[in-house]
Amino acid sequence: MKNSKIIISLFCILIFTTGTFAQIDNGNKNEEKPVGYNDKPSPELKVWSKYDFVSGDEIIFEDNLSNEKNGEFPSKWDLKKGNAENAVFGNDNVIAFQINGTEIMPLMTEEKYLPEIFTIEFDIYFYKKYNEAYYLSLKNQKRIDIRQNKVSLGSFNGKPGEGAKEIGWHHIAVSFNIRALKVYFDQTRVLNIPNLKKKPTSLIIGALSHGSKKGDPAIIKNIKIAKGGVDLYDKLLTDGKIITTGIRFDINKATIKPESMGVINEIAKLMKDHSDIKFSIEGHTDSDGDAASNQKLSEARANSVKDALVDLGIDASRLETKGYGESNPVNDNSTPEGKASNRRVEFVKI
Repeated sequence: MKNSKIIISLFCILIFTTGTFAQIDNGNKNEEKPVGYNDKPSPELKVWSKYDFVSGDEIIFEDNLSNEKNGEFPSKWDLKKGNAENAVFGNDNVIAFQINGTEIMPLMTEEKYLPEIFTIEFDIYFYKKYNEAYYLSLKNQKRIDIRQNKVSLGSFNGKPGEGAKEIGWHHIAVSFNIRALKVYFDQTRVLNIPNLKKKPTSLIIGALSHGSKKGDPAIIKNIKIAKGGVDLYDKLLTDGKIITTGIRFDINKATIKPESMGVINEIAKLMKDHSDIKFSIEGHTDSDGDAASNQKLSEARANSVKDALVDLGIDASRLETKGYGESNPVNDNSTPEGKASNRRVEFVKI
């Protein structure tokens, strides 16, 4: 029996390292729920109640790693150095950095694609077993090092200390506005640099992980770059509504992801500052799946956003909800960026 276990283990390692089947198993198996299923509000949303990051208006790069083949290099990226490949971790599609020091960069048509105002978001995973780090290299700037216990502009050396983050997924968000740079680790703003001398023009994502050779490569997912960041109240005055792709949900659910709270918190603040404002909260989806399911899903998601605002102290009588499913796209559903633009929530003044 002992020899059988050893053989099985060696076989699993061989499959992973050859790249023929890049599967990283974290032991989590999520039970399938009906479309539109809404879990009870997560206590984690309250932890993010002071989060103030709001993603940009126009998505210029989006990669949720759908339709990728395990073991192949991710199709929307270019390799700077090292080795990276598509993999599955639990139920998530991820990019796995197979060699310590691997660097990748978005495959963009323009060399200088970052505008004067932009946001960058992605999720990273910490095993908390090794000396692990991720970094974001913005051209014309020192790199942003993201360790388990510290985020810094410029290299940070040392092993994780008592402040190390919990095992699991963490959300990284970066905002740049002409010269000011802010970096968020989960709900906490960890860097605030008011005056960078040069504007970043492109980016590289890299990883340092001594777990790569042990079957625990650094992994990232849900990468998004967006342009712009107009004040929400100015949007409302100009357009009569606020359109946002910054409110995100679990796949095929109406469960709000914690990183959505930046937008929701700003909407709540706006409504508290202007007591006469009432909103119709309107949910929209992309065209994936069937129309009936998307209709139901958009309605459930609009109701979830209403519930979140009520939890923040907004009177329910000031909020209505509607769902439009996939019927009113604002972009072409043929690209990831187009689909991401169509998965949106609109706050229409009533």
